[in-house]
Parts: sequence; C-alpha cells; structure tokens
Amino acid sequence: MAFLAEVLISFLQMSLVLRCSNTPRLARFTGLCAGAMIATYISLQAPFSGMSMNPARTFASALPAQIWTAVWVYFTAPPLGMLSAAELYVWQYGLHHVFCAKLHHHNNQRCIFHCNWKSL
Repeated sequence: MAFLAEVLISFLQMSLVLRCSNTPRLARFTGLCAGAMIATYISLQAPFSGMSMNPARTFASALPAQIWTAVWVYFTAPPLGMLSAAELYVWQYGLHHVFCAKLHHHNNQRCIFHCNWKSL
C-alpha cells in the first residue's frame, strides 16, 4: 500500500510541476501550486506511508535512528512515479513542448539546461 501511495503522490506532484511550469499563464505560480499540493499530501498521505516523496529526506531520518524498515519503498517509488509522469508528459505533448527545467527565468543568470523558454 505504501509503495503504491508513494508512486501516486510522486506521479501527481511531477505532473503538476510539468504542466504548471510549461504553461505561460501558470509558470509563475508553479512553486505555490507545488507547495499547496505537498501540504495536502502531508495531511492526507502521512497516515498511509509516512509521506516521503524524497529519498534524501528518508535517508536523513533513517541514518541517525538506524531504522531501515521498508526503506526500499522510499528509494524506488518516488523516482518511478516521477519518471512515469515525465514520460507521460512527453508522450502527450511531445518533446518540443518541454521548454525548460529552470523555474525562474526572470533574472540575468544564463540557463544551464537545453532552454527553449523564449519560444514559450
């Protein structure tokens, strides 16, 4: 149950970020939407799986406590969910609709990604 729950919340989170960040009207609200979604997950998902969605956070909690029970769930489910969401997004919209991975373009720093933001 925890594995499926972690895959689902990771998939939905990545889908939200991809759709918001690649939509001109919504791009500037990507952080707010992602934060609201995580707050929702904390209240709804925590009773089922502990709501990790971040393998680094899981490792940082497990290391000092030396509790490694079912840690494999939190190292496999979130990447699987997020990679699935990214593949679905590219399949639905095409690679030409992926504009950039950088969330904040309104500064004088060059983009290190294969940036297609100006065509947005």
